[in-house]
Amino acid sequence: MLDRTIPFYDLILRCDAYPLRQVQLPAGYTIRPYKQGLETDWARLECSVGDFASQEEAERYFLETYAAKNEPERLLFLLDGAGRSVGSCICWTDARRGKDVNSLHWLVVEEAHQGKGLGRALCTEAMNRFYLRGPAPIYLHTQPWSWKAVLLYVSLGFRLQKTDAFAAYTNQYNEAMRALQSVLSPEQMQKLRAASDA
Repeated sequence: MLDRTIPFYDLILRCDAYPLRQVQLPAGYTIRPYKQGLETDWARLECSVGDFASQEEAERYFLETYAAKNEPERLLFLLDGAGRSVGSCICWTDARRGKDVNSLHWLVVEEAHQGKGLGRALCTEAMNRFYLRGPAPIYLHTQPWSWKAVLLYVSLGFRLQKTDAFAAYTNQYNEAMRALQSVLSPEQMQKLRAASDA
């Protein structure tokens, strides 16, 4: 579960080069693109981590922002052996300085299924799709309360940005790093500092 007692600050990450990688899923799990009806699952997943006030609000946001664009291959769902959605990730496009850039959005894995490498598998599938669409870089926006995801992103080749931003996001690198320092070990903080760009 996300620790929302950690202060919220905008944290921007960017990946400039990414090779195609094999997606490794535990037995019984599959990744599939969006089909009509999965917006309800997405809303349930996002509400479970507190990103929306209601299921209806989340579902409406997904339909208007993503499903309406009719690009189902960019909307990824992680299914368990019973065919139930237990995770999701979106491969999207946002603006940066007047140009479109690839952006990773809304990575979520249901709490009961965490710790199995499923977030890594979803990100790997998303990054592979970005690779095939081209070109790099790939951006993402996150916050300190998603510190486990931040460590995952860095392990996949993303670098924290001290000043760069995209879409309407601000960059609060210094504040975010101070907040992360309260929850991460000195070794983990050193990894983040080493993976930070000007």
